[in-house]
Amino acid sequence: MSAPNVSAATCAEIVRANLTTRWPYHLVHLADGPDDVRAPAELYPAFHTSFDWHSCVHMHWLGVEVLASGHRDDALRHLLDRTLTPDAIAGEVAYLRAHPAFERPYGWAWAARLAATCRTAADAGDPDAARWADATAPLAATVLDLAVPWVTRAGMPVRHGTHASTAFGLALLVTAAEDLGADAHAAALRTQARRLFVDDTAWATRWETSGHDFLSPGLCEADLMARTLPADELPAWFDAFLPDPLALTTPASVVDPTDGHAVHLDGLNLSRAGALHRLARALDRPALAEAADALLAYGLPALDRPDFVATHWLASFAWDAQTSR
Repeated sequence: MSAPNVSAATCAEIVRANLTTRWPYHLVHLADGPDDVRAPAELYPAFHTSFDWHSCVHMHWLGVEVLASGHRDDALRHLLDRTLTPDAIAGEVAYLRAHPAFERPYGWAWAARLAATCRTAADAGDPDAARWADATAPLAATVLDLAVPWVTRAGMPVRHGTHASTAFGLALLVTAAEDLGADAHAAALRTQARRLFVDDTAWATRWETSGHDFLSPGLCEADLMARTLPADELPAWFDAFLPDPLALTTPASVVDPTDGHAVHLDGLNLSRAGALHRLARALDRPALAEAADALLAYGLPALDRPDFVATHWLASFAWDAQTSR
């Protein structure tokens, strides 16, 4: 039986739809006064579509990923060219510098990943991606500069299965820093990941899942440590931390697909699939890959739902899962 997948063409269509949808937009902006109440496009010159800032960032990431896979789509390239410009990204950088807790760490992580993916595509010979990589380099530098002192000051991790997850954010940030050649940042982030998580054992799988989760706290932590620990340390740590990982592979069901928080559970199936695929490779455990594909097969039909609460973000996690095999 063939592995479950979403096509590049489907993802490209989803990205185009999102990058041209300005409303509704969930604006998270701490206004200093009446003169600071502004429209999203004024605040965020590049990332003012796709329902919210972080989803807009990872829809850009998905667009670059799809094009890098070999899919041809001139309309998508044109849309990315409109927003991944030096001037637009300079506006985003200025906002992040002025609001250093904004989108911490989830949006930061996707921003760094976007820049890293642009650089990888540029290195593979895509001249458009080369422009995007140059434009987004200051964005990545900014979030990495913000991330290191933030996590260094953290007394304990945030273990939620939502945007505040320390483990999920650090995992993307570590890999992006490595891919961008930001070796000092990557080393500092790995050091803090080890400090926060290496002593954890016997994760309580029975307490997953919460009703609004789109991330598995346990699998996010294991995924982070797979990117952090030396290969010879990982198996023993993993077995002590998560002795029964298959306990986290029961698909989650959404009762109300029009509820923006309830639909997080669709994303949970997809994000678990991605984490399990990466862990299967790191640990050479085929059973984890089989469980990942079962979750992916269960979760992919959610991409066909018409509600914007699903379409503005789920495709990114589906693509991440299938490309993590």
